[in-house]
Amino acid sequence: MTVLEFILKKLILPVTASIWSVTGFSQNVDLDLSKLVVGKTVKAHNREVTIVSSEGKASYIHLSEKEGAGIAWLEDLHFTDGVIEFDVKGRNVLQKSFVGIAFHGSNDSTYDAIYFRPFNFKSSEAERRNHSVQYISLPKYDWPKLRSEFPNKYEQPINPSPEPQAWFHCRIVVKNEDVSVFVNNNSGPSLVVKTLGNPKGNKVGFWVGNGSDGDFAKFRS
Repeated sequence: MTVLEFILKKLILPVTASIWSVTGFSQNVDLDLSKLVVGKTVKAHNREVTIVSSEGKASYIHLSEKEGAGIAWLEDLHFTDGVIEFDVKGRNVLQKSFVGIAFHGSNDSTYDAIYFRPFNFKSSEAERRNHSVQYISLPKYDWPKLRSEFPNKYEQPINPSPEPQAWFHCRIVVKNEDVSVFVNNNSGPSLVVKTLGNPKGNKVGFWVGNGSDGDFAKFRS
């Protein structure tokens, strides 16, 4: 090997490795929910998880109703920064429908979450509409503490709002400490916050709140 060839080899290999690293990070993963295996590739905390399939329609995941929060962790996925997209459907029943996504998870009680209260989407009361989309960071920053100490900062309305009992699309952009939440085709974010507590965890999963069930489909990250 000549001196020139040696120099070129030293220059080209690191560049090639960097390109593959960046490309691998930026690729999107469309999760085929029909191929998930409950107990293996999706593991439930405090919920029964059912994969629902019907001819001619995409499969979706259903989490059962129960007291306390519940999560369906997606075991093969690791997420820190980037974009999470999914479709979700709750119910128009007061205080009985809290649906969203947990991320930056370390375990079943330590994670960040973005979730929605569909029963508030079309409420005639402005105060309830202001509580349509919520950020929390457990275990320290649950919604009562955030609402009390930082009113209208970590929860916001959605304009225009989805129908309370219909499927709607959610896109969450996590970049460093910033979290932005986009709903359906709305051009602007419905919620923009800075994370509060769990940047090191990388677990991600579908989330439902106290007394709530929920349906989830078309996950992409």
